[in-house]
Amino acid sequence: MELKHYLDRLGALDLSKMYNGDFFLTWEKSDDEIEAVFQVADALRNLRERNISTKIFKSGLGVSLFRDNSTRTRFSFTSACNLLGLCVQDLDEGKSQIAHGETVRETANMISFMADAIGIRDDMYIGKGNSYMHEVADALTEGYQSGVLEQKPTLVNLQCDIDHPTQCMADMLHILHEFGGAENLRGKKLAMSWAYSPSYGKPLSVPQGVIGLMTRFGMEVVLAHPEGYEVMPETLGVAQKNAQKTGGKFSVTNNMAEAFAGADVVYPKSWAPFAAMEQRTKLYEAGDGDGIKALEKELLGQNAAHKDWSCTEAFMKTTRDGKALYLHCLPADISGVSCEAGEVDASVFDRYRTPLYKEASFKPYIIAAMIFLAKCKNPAGTLKALEARARNRAFVE
Repeated sequence: MELKHYLDRLGALDLSKMYNGDFFLTWEKSDDEIEAVFQVADALRNLRERNISTKIFKSGLGVSLFRDNSTRTRFSFTSACNLLGLCVQDLDEGKSQIAHGETVRETANMISFMADAIGIRDDMYIGKGNSYMHEVADALTEGYQSGVLEQKPTLVNLQCDIDHPTQCMADMLHILHEFGGAENLRGKKLAMSWAYSPSYGKPLSVPQGVIGLMTRFGMEVVLAHPEGYEVMPETLGVAQKNAQKTGGKFSVTNNMAEAFAGADVVYPKSWAPFAAMEQRTKLYEAGDGDGIKALEKELLGQNAAHKDWSCTEAFMKTTRDGKALYLHCLPADISGVSCEAGEVDASVFDRYRTPLYKEASFKPYIIAAMIFLAKCKNPAGTLKALEARARNRAFVE
């Protein structure tokens, strides 16, 4: 009956543009397409929990390219591909011909002869990551249309300089489960807050992705950060437009206490100032190592001036009934554990450890759903067929 609910919802959605498509930014997708990812993710999880295989491929390759360190997203992509029947190969640029000047167009085609999905994480430099992903996708489309490739691989944004769609959609699916559905989110307050970290240069894509997605559900979303820690201006525009469309609210404050007061959901997370990240990109392009070191020293000092921006027990007590849902993309900088002072008190983190792990557990299914919707012309029909086929995922005596 639970699976039938997901299939009925899918049948009512317009998914025509998702077939053979890619997934770059959440705000480029329609409300129907966003809901479809959630419905398919839940459906795939439902089937796996019942020991029903969800493999829609008997062969094929998922290619992963990570230009930044990763644990959760890397394993989530591998798990998602395996869930659907694909094996995974990492593209190590240092061991490829890219180091010898191979073009993006050539690399994209050479790795894709039997690839059905490509996941890319490129979040280090402003103006680079998302553009690179589009360049790869364009090369794949051209390769398919010209007959070089037998199929067009689906490109999934595993985090860029603008958005982290797989993370934010996993966060949102966790919220939907915790609050019992989208109909219960209208008017709920979510605080996306900067928090102190003793490290420098954390990407802006998580806070930008959060305000770009959570504002689509009629929530009151508050972005909080000290002066000087602004995000990309265009993402503020996306959030404001979403809030106006859904009857929600979006605001920005330089006061963490104001953001936490009465909040139903809190997401305290460090990020680097947009202006500083732009500057860092220019310094790397110029090969200015001394300039990069000077910028890092400056930003670490700037961070240290805001150690009071931390998710403490005192701040948590000011949230709705003192029990706001605490979110983090992990790993968190935990005061007294992973660092002397950081984003969150150890007691707060420990109390929410199990919910945090549950939050992370949605990501493989979100990624699998993105690939599934791009590869299945009739997603509901395919899910129904998988259930009817009822092949055991694991042998059970």
